[in-house]
Amino acid sequence: MAQARTQRNLLSLLNSDGKDHPVENTLAIVTVVFGAIAVFTTLSPSLHLISSWVGLIGIGTGLWGQFISSTTGERFLLIIGLGASAVGFYLGLAHGGLFGGVIG
Repeated sequence: MAQARTQRNLLSLLNSDGKDHPVENTLAIVTVVFGAIAVFTTLSPSLHLISSWVGLIGIGTGLWGQFISSTTGERFLLIIGLGASAVGFYLGLAHGGLFGGVIG
């Protein structure tokens, strides 16, 4: 018996309602990328400016994405990115802050 095979990729997981959400999907992916950058730059304390600013921007994009998200897949990625951005932001603040060494 022949069965229909559905193709599963990242966009089909994010667009689980069958509609396209280009802005929401972009915000979700950008938030995850910002979160990854923020977390990985905290491994070197001298990169605190990058981790704190990228983390702050990631928190902003993640919160806006949560506000306008449409599907559960988008919200899942947004929460992962928000958590990573927040960890990077707070560790960046602990290592020297947003302006540490530049102002003051």
